[in-house]
Amino acid sequence: MDSKKLAQLCRDLAENRKAEDVVVLDVRKHSSVTDFFVIASGTSEPHLRAIASEILDRLKAEHHLEPTSTDGSAQTNWLVADYFDVIVHVMKADVRERYDLEGLWGDAPRLPKPRKRTKTADTKSDGSVTEGC
Repeated sequence: MDSKKLAQLCRDLAENRKAEDVVVLDVRKHSSVTDFFVIASGTSEPHLRAIASEILDRLKAEHHLEPTSTDGSAQTNWLVADYFDVIVHVMKADVRERYDLEGLWGDAPRLPKPRKRTKTADTKSDGSVTEGC
């Protein structure tokens, strides 16, 4: 899996557990260490654990991916999982504000979320469009 897809998947997995303010920073032009940072906030120790577990467990079970290293814990309010090309940060909002990773990497563009597709119209084989319900 390429690093961009992995970063997007980590964002999606964090959002599965209701992580707040999830951003993906593209640091490829700014860092020789990694390609993307995924930064997500949780509201409590159990919430941080749930977000981190969702990412770590699902990547391992479904994609056979394990981080090269992890650091921190829910008790320290900041967990980091290093997938080499993608580094995931899960932290409480006050810790995130204090360390301001987005500010430190302010020149790095944010990956936009893919737009959710809604069924508003159907295209017929002749190219005409019919409105959906």
